[in-house]
Amino acid sequence: MTETRLQAAAFDAMVFAPFGDVICTREAPDEIINQGKCARYHDLAQLDFVGEGRAGISLFNAKPRALPYRLEMMERHPLGSQAFLPLHEHPFLVVVAEDDNGKPKNVQAFITPPSIGVNYHRNIWHGVLTPLEAPGLFAVVDRIGTDKNLEEFWFDEDVVIEK
Repeated sequence: MTETRLQAAAFDAMVFAPFGDVICTREAPDEIINQGKCARYHDLAQLDFVGEGRAGISLFNAKPRALPYRLEMMERHPLGSQAFLPLHEHPFLVVVAEDDNGKPKNVQAFITPPSIGVNYHRNIWHGVLTPLEAPGLFAVVDRIGTDKNLEEFWFDEDVVIEK
């Protein structure tokens, strides 16, 4: 089996923007609440669900992976966006791709800075949750419903992601 090598870039919010939202604090909060003891950063991700589903919050506890990382599969969710919020201060690997008639193309990989989350837009090809250090605990906000909201694409040729 042949493989393609891909360099994981430092996370760039502008390059990531076509694929989803960056969830992090900004220089100034939108509002100070709770008697001046809490800064609120409001409405940081565009949640997008279609059909009979609803928004749900889950916890995912993923085992850490190491670079180089062999990307064998990507997935997408045609009926809803999916947000990953780390419950730790470690970076994680984010892998996204454009769509080419139902297949991922132009795969891009990023290593997030500590303490930021991402929200993949509905129907965006992305890699599985890939923490690079333990713990791998994330809060996940996505669509809960009974209809199928997962498509997987398995590569014929592995993509190896390096630092």
